[in-house]
Amino acid sequence: METSAAPAAPRPTSPARPEVPITTTPPVKRERKWSVIALCVVLAVVFALGAAAAVNSASDRERVLAVARDVPAGRALSAADLVVAEVSADAGLTPIAASQKATVLGKRPAVDLRKGGLLLTSQLAAGSGLGDDQEQVGVQIKRGMAPAGTLAPGDKVRAVTTPGQGDEPTETATAPETIDATVVSVSRPDATGTVVVNLAVALNDGPVLATRAALGRVALVREPRSS
Repeated sequence: METSAAPAAPRPTSPARPEVPITTTPPVKRERKWSVIALCVVLAVVFALGAAAAVNSASDRERVLAVARDVPAGRALSAADLVVAEVSADAGLTPIAASQKATVLGKRPAVDLRKGGLLLTSQLAAGSGLGDDQEQVGVQIKRGMAPAGTLAPGDKVRAVTTPGQGDEPTETATAPETIDATVVSVSRPDATGTVVVNLAVALNDGPVLATRAALGRVALVREPRSS
């Protein structure tokens, strides 16, 4: 007896999924962060402070006198020796104001002036000691023949005649020949310590002192400074 196969059970069908439409939405715009705003504010403040500092620096500049060319110590200043420069105000410096140029002309610097430097009050001798009735002589003084580092313009000195080479010392002590003089200026010492001292002396003493100086027979003795 034949048996018939059981019919296959139908597969359950799942409910159809509803079609979901694919949509795109624009990205949400981010708000500007507060840190960026703060940075902009800080930069603005910095730029403002910098501009204010530049303006203040420009307003603090002063017109002063500067040296236009090298001027040796003791030589009277002329208009060609000076130029006007603008510098920032500095309490540590005492440059001479450009408005005082007329009062500076004719004065003699106590030290050598170098081109490009500012003209300072301390560089000018209060008085050169060189009057209408005086002569000026440059004397080369070697190390040990004058007080080291103490001579200054206006000092009263004695130019003492030293013994010549080969002179025999005498048994009787005699006072050496001296010439009264006033220091006009003192140059910077060279590598050997030698300086050139410009001296103002009375009339007719100039040739005598110049002759002794040429022979290297001059030493300087500084007189006591008045109080």
